[in-house]
Amino acid sequence: MKTAHDLVVQAKQDVQEISVDQAVLAIQTCDVLIDVREADEYAAGHLPGAIHMSRGMLEFKIASNPKMQPRDLNIVLYCKTSGRAALSAKSLAEMGYTHVRSIAGGVDAWVAAGHEVYKPAQPSFE
Repeated sequence: MKTAHDLVVQAKQDVQEISVDQAVLAIQTCDVLIDVREADEYAAGHLPGAIHMSRGMLEFKIASNPKMQPRDLNIVLYCKTSGRAALSAKSLAEMGYTHVRSIAGGVDAWVAAGHEVYKPAQPSFE
């Protein structure tokens, strides 16, 4: 029986994972940057320009969005450390998307490399 770790290891062998350095250019040239973390993680801070589609809803949100139908979209995915993004990239490839990349190390590696994270202003109730 496979574990979650086994599934991530297999997905990483099947998808294109890019380094944070490669991600800088990839993000500038992609059609869509998707954060596949949970909503609270996204709200706490995300890569500039990223849209949110949690791992659990990704396939449904992609399928229901007319702008996301072209299978040749240039898609970059990330999560916290890269496991969920790798699983998401594999799933999108199985759906026929041909240009999907995952950021190795996720947002943690992005921050460790000194890159910015957008943190939305929290409403004040004072």
